[in-house]
Amino acid sequence: MRKVQGLSNLVNYLESVNYPLAAEQITDLMSKRKIPHRKAYKDVIIFNLEHIDWWIAEQRKR
Repeated sequence: MRKVQGLSNLVNYLESVNYPLAAEQITDLMSKRKIPHRKAYKDVIIFNLEHIDWWIAEQRKR
């Protein structure tokens, strides 16, 4: 299972797959529960890249 920790790492990953989003946009999506993520600890956020890839595919269908 591929995972990244933190917003900056997710921003970099999204840029690498040609789906750029700013950290502020990701934070907004997280607060609305519209992007897959998991809070491992108080300030530690984990993103499963398989779930992110699925989410990107769903967004591109729209």
